[in-house]
Amino acid sequence: MTPRRRQRFILAGLLVLGVAVSISLALIALNKNINLFFSPTQVAAGEAPLNSTFRLGGMVVPGSVRRPEDGLIVAFDLTDTVQTVTVVYKGILPDLFRENQGIVAQGRLLTDGTFEAQQVLAKHDENYMPPEVADALEKARQMGLK
Repeated sequence: MTPRRRQRFILAGLLVLGVAVSISLALIALNKNINLFFSPTQVAAGEAPLNSTFRLGGMVVPGSVRRPEDGLIVAFDLTDTVQTVTVVYKGILPDLFRENQGIVAQGRLLTDGTFEAQQVLAKHDENYMPPEVADALEKARQMGLK
């Protein structure tokens, strides 16, 4: 192999290596920023990852909101009419948060099956429901009918 060919071969190899490293770094960054959505039925079935951030959506079970007198910690149950998951949130809930209303919570599932929310999002008017929650409720209704 001539020196000029060897130089071109090394340059092409470095270019391919650089592109591969760039693509790998981009995929790693995107993978860390993906927020998957799960319903309470999927969480109960074990499909949701432990200690990994994802979104959980459903309806707040009436009578399930528990607020200790000391602090901002709130616990409530979230359901898709088939399964129920307990959500614990430390912070101020949105003004529109109510029982028997659709919400989406972002957080992580703990080993005891409790969902620790870092963010709680409530619907903004009477007619709106997040598409993920509406789809999860519809799937749960269909599974309950079978």
